Amino acid sequence: MRLLTHNMLTSHVKGAESGYPLILEAAEVILRNVDFNPEFIKRMLSKVNWDVLYQTAKAIGHLNDIPEQLQPNVENDEEFLRKAHHVLLEVEVKEGHLICPTSKKKFQISNGIPNMLLGEESSS
Repeated sequence: MRLLTHNMLTSHVKGAESGYPLILEAAEVILRNVDFNPEFIKRMLSKVNWDVLYQTAKAIGHLNDIPEQLQPNVENDEEFLRKAHHVLLEVEVKEGHLICPTSKKKFQISNGIPNMLLGEESSS
């Protein structure tokens, strides 16, 4: 699961006040080479919750020198776009858990795929 995906996911556990952001427990993180596409990164910047991305990347040890806060006009800074590309698309959580911040329900990540089903088989 890429950090871009994590940034977009929310928990829908019944009765949970807020399912976002999910807490990420990474047991195994891998790096994958992905072709750099600056236009894609520029489009994604408006959709990403930067604070969540920064805190998650920091928690799993993959900040890659991204700034704590998004600065104006970053879409014209190729060095920044490359760093954001790396964190968003090349850092992949292969094994671990996503945890609902309210209910504390755990959702397993196995082979890079988060299981967000609410049945008993998805809890740990």
